[in-house]
Amino acid sequence: MDSKKSQIAFGKKIRSARVEKGLTQTEVAEKAGINTNYYACIERGEVNPSLEKIQAIAKALGLKSFDVMS
Repeated sequence: MDSKKSQIAFGKKIRSARVEKGLTQTEVAEKAGINTNYYACIERGEVNPSLEKIQAIAKALGLKSFDVMS
């Protein structure tokens, strides 16, 4: 899978998890310690977040990093 498709798939996965947990983008971004606009870009698949950011988002969503990356 190419990089852009991976970014989009990751964004869809975290959006689905966020909605399932009833959280807003702002809530997840604050818990992850990242800017809300940047988090929104991640969900839309527009940026390629670092592993550190992926781990922070997974933790904010109460998931394991592996779960959001697979």
